[in-house]
Amino acid sequence: MPATTRRILASLGILASLACLSALIGAPAARAAEPFDIDVVLPLTGGGSFLGHSEQTSLQLAEPVLNKDGGIGGRPVHFVYHDDQSSPQVAVQLATQVVARKPPVVLGSALVAMCNAMTPLMARGPVMYCFSPGTSPKPGGFAYGSSSSTYDLAGATLRYLELTGRTKVAIIASTDATGQEGSKMFTTHLAMPAYKNIQLVGQASFNPTDVSAAAQIHHLKASNPQVLIAWSTGSAIGTVFKAIKDAGLNVPVVTTDGNMTFAQMHQFASILPKPLYIPTAQWPKSDIKLSPAVEEAKKVFYDTFDKAGIKPDFGSTLSWSAAMLTVSALKKLGPDATAAQLNHYLSTLKGFAGINGIYDFTKTPQRGLDETSVVLTRWDADKDNWILVSKPQGFPVEK
Repeated sequence: MPATTRRILASLGILASLACLSALIGAPAARAAEPFDIDVVLPLTGGGSFLGHSEQTSLQLAEPVLNKDGGIGGRPVHFVYHDDQSSPQVAVQLATQVVARKPPVVLGSALVAMCNAMTPLMARGPVMYCFSPGTSPKPGGFAYGSSSSTYDLAGATLRYLELTGRTKVAIIASTDATGQEGSKMFTTHLAMPAYKNIQLVGQASFNPTDVSAAAQIHHLKASNPQVLIAWSTGSAIGTVFKAIKDAGLNVPVVTTDGNMTFAQMHQFASILPKPLYIPTAQWPKSDIKLSPAVEEAKKVFYDTFDKAGIKPDFGSTLSWSAAMLTVSALKKLGPDATAAQLNHYLSTLKGFAGINGIYDFTKTPQRGLDETSVVLTRWDADKDNWILVSKPQGFPVEK
């Protein structure tokens, strides 16, 4: 064989070997590098942005944790964010675009109004994991709600108030979906025999765009309440806090954990009621030890935020919990799982330990948590944090 021919064949052989080697190495690498995108609808601008940004930060920190063991079938989890501008109309537009791609899951949005607007689009999937505790998704559907429900927050709160001797209650709530859901849940509980010792002495509402709630607070002050339940979020709750301070209404105030963000506490520091109580799920750090599995989940959560130099708040927990639940399910089912398969998996899941408690979706459909996961906290400005004042279900901590 001529030398020239041998050189050509050798060259071709090398190229062929390189091509084969490249194919063997490159193809799996390319597949492994392909991200598993999960759409997230959040209010990154507008009135709900204080929650939206907190939830986005939490998901960004969660990504490496979720990808530690190879992501979903070797594909790294990647969250793709869509700004609903705190508008139900924009949320519907974004959700329509997402649904058209037929993904197994979409996360968000952050507030009741946006989640309620998006839910009808999910009648046949994808699974929608709303970050708002104020939603009441129908059992058996594709919509899920994060953290403890407003219904359970209300029940634990009233138990705590009664057991601490505060039985004359007044309620002020905004006229938006968040406020009306809260007002409805508290009045529902107060009509039950279990809370017959608690008297609703006054009730008022206000528009979240109102610049003042002075008239309503003066009216409620005249009813001589022992505690005021103020249920609204964002700038609207600041309007109520200012009216309380201006009116000299010096009683304990309870508000929704939708305000449980450092941004809110710092922004309203000069007008915050004292004491300010907030019911929430089991995520806050505390000397009160809960289930070991819950404590372990909380350790991962807090260690992740500590390494990033960030103090997590309520918004951080909403998206973190939803991501851990849905991604853990997809890890079991594989990257080709359908919305129906994911929905079936979640609806039958029980014994899952998260930062908010032990989830059991067979017992509490679409949420996994019930009143046994709710604790009462009090804002402590000196410690710049929320302090647990109750055990689960609102039973006061023994002094």
